[in-house]
Amino acid sequence: MLREEICNNLLEQFIIVQLDDKKITFDANYQLRMEEIASDSDASITYCHYREKDRDRVCLHPVIDYQFGSVRNDFDFGSVVMLNAADVLAASENFPDEDNQMVDGGWYALRLRMSIGNTIAALPEYLYTVEKVDFRKSGEKQHDYVDPRNSLYQEQMERVFTEFLNDIDGLLPMTKSRVNLRTGDFPVEASVIIPVRNRVKTIKDAVESALSQTPDFTFNVIVVDNGSTDGTSEILQSIDDPRLIIITPDQSEHLGIGGCWNKAILSRHCGRFAVQLDSDDIYPNEKVLTKIVEKFYSDRCGMVVGSYMMTDIDLNPIPPGLIDHREWTDMNGANNALRINGFGAPRAFFTPIVRSILFPNVSYGEDYAMALRISREYAVSRIYDPIYYCRRWSGNSDADLSVEKVNSHNEYKDFIRSVELIARIRANVNEREEDE
Repeated sequence: MLREEICNNLLEQFIIVQLDDKKITFDANYQLRMEEIASDSDASITYCHYREKDRDRVCLHPVIDYQFGSVRNDFDFGSVVMLNAADVLAASENFPDEDNQMVDGGWYALRLRMSIGNTIAALPEYLYTVEKVDFRKSGEKQHDYVDPRNSLYQEQMERVFTEFLNDIDGLLPMTKSRVNLRTGDFPVEASVIIPVRNRVKTIKDAVESALSQTPDFTFNVIVVDNGSTDGTSEILQSIDDPRLIIITPDQSEHLGIGGCWNKAILSRHCGRFAVQLDSDDIYPNEKVLTKIVEKFYSDRCGMVVGSYMMTDIDLNPIPPGLIDHREWTDMNGANNALRINGFGAPRAFFTPIVRSILFPNVSYGEDYAMALRISREYAVSRIYDPIYYCRRWSGNSDADLSVEKVNSHNEYKDFIRSVELIARIRANVNEREEDE
């Protein structure tokens, strides 16, 4: 559909395409400036910063540069792009009919193809204004991609992305290495790991949820208290349970959440399996650890990912409800994971594997980076029952982020994807050379 409309208007070198139905007001020099940049940089796709008219005020909305790993289908180009007509023809040659019938008109398929070997230019100038139509906070938008109402769209995006990975030699094999989980000596079978900083309102709930587990194996709870100043530390010290291990890093270590995870993982207290629990979330019952560890042994995997229920602070379910990442399949999940921004929760790891990789010392995307790296080489298993309550409240770190902060987060995850894509392509090339 989109391709047909474009191909019917190939009389000029460049084509302006509107990607949504928002009302747009172009600056007087929009077309001239965009054509100048597209021509000088020989760009296949050119896009720019824009403004959003929010009722009676106008806000700036910057975009980020397109990286090799900017392959998620929700990449923000803004409302309008300029395409090189010749590159559109080249990229859409032998375009499957089903791509034209996609929910987005085939835009995702087209722009992935146009990105191969070509320049995509982000012009850091504000050249048009759009009427804002989505007034939700950032935390209310971040799970749109797993809304069951978008399942057809997600299926289409996965098919297109898998074809793209095959084209660039980035497709992972369907079978992954199974893990010998009996290796190594550990003080306990499992450790629940909780990094925390200033969560006086929720930390006790989280710790007690972890301590309430009743598996038939030994476990502990490792809390990494990263410089709390609001009373969180005092609450932790008041909990009298020998299974609770509190690690207090020196602030000179400058730890993010990833660094806190490393602190716990490398600790002599860490068990064979390291299981995530965020400081404002809880487990819904006392059988979560049992389910996770049983899944490790039944599937001999390097990582287990559960499902979670979105709730408010009082545990009342809120939209979109259950987040189970049904888009994950054993056959293609590790490939499709590059297309979306999350892996799900709670995450659990076989400790020796995580110790050999370690988390990046950042406070956003550290879990995604680890999950992608593990899925490149090892089997990842899923639990589709809700074993985690993800509580949304005003104190969540991602409840209401600025455009600049959202951009920063997306830019980092695109970087992680870029590195992972390159590594997977290199692994495929090396394996093929060894076979030859």
